[in-house]
Amino acid sequence: MFYESGEAFRQDPHKSITLLGMSGVGKTMLANKLPKLEWFHYSADYRIGTKYLEEDILDNIKRKAMQVPFLRNLLLSDSIYICSNITVNNLDPISTFLGKIGNPASPAGEEGGLSYAEFRRRQDLHEQGEINSMFDVERFKNKAMDIYGYPNFINDASGSICEIVNPFGADDDPVLAALSAGTLLLYIRAGEADYKRVETAAMRNPKPLFYRDDFLRHAIPEYRRDAGLQAADVDQVDDIDPDDFVKWVFPRLWRHRIPRYQAIVDRHGYVVEAGEVAEVQDEAGFVDLVARAIDRRNREAA
Repeated sequence: MFYESGEAFRQDPHKSITLLGMSGVGKTMLANKLPKLEWFHYSADYRIGTKYLEEDILDNIKRKAMQVPFLRNLLLSDSIYICSNITVNNLDPISTFLGKIGNPASPAGEEGGLSYAEFRRRQDLHEQGEINSMFDVERFKNKAMDIYGYPNFINDASGSICEIVNPFGADDDPVLAALSAGTLLLYIRAGEADYKRVETAAMRNPKPLFYRDDFLRHAIPEYRRDAGLQAADVDQVDDIDPDDFVKWVFPRLWRHRIPRYQAIVDRHGYVVEAGEVAEVQDEAGFVDLVARAIDRRNREAA
């Protein structure tokens, strides 16, 4: 969705925006500065966890619980039940399900590392869930306005959205086509200082990440060389330390995603810098931010 000018955006009574950017760059923080009664907040990660991965997440938890005799007996007798408490601000059940690749005996998470096959299976489930969650955006936008009366809509996309689409193809990717037809795509671009901040947090607490299969197949042999491990088939990962791999791969994944995001916004949307986003305090500041981005792109295209 494009606008003729920033003023045209200001005057639009029904603003619909998709926030794009790396995890940790400030998408959710920005969305939370918008008044809850005026903006419907759609979280892709929340939708994935509560709709498309809900059963798989619970099955994984139950599988672990069944290994504890005390809990096993209570579950088999229907004396207790298990549920996950996913919220927009607490997505730990999704991260726990995604897990980390590597040594199953390592202390990473509660189940150690995962085999390549199991890790890839969970990644594929997440990818399909993310695709589905983006196709749900238009329906939720319409529901938000028609049923609940929200005038505006904001889609907080997952940090891995650039991995589930083809931003370089000659033809429009169906996910990008659907999103750009119904929402304004706003990319929060991170600079070097922003990267350092996010990296520091990631190194302190390495979290599971989503990887394209082709990226992962190139990354694992490179990691093995850097870590001094013997060469092996890509699916032989028992000697990989899960947390160490996440720390090693994070900066490479970040760099890998930069051109993918840039290609998306070059064709479909607008760019704001993470530093600009940090200065936004309220809805008025947010509208000004987007309007400036629109006028900036229009000037550059003139």
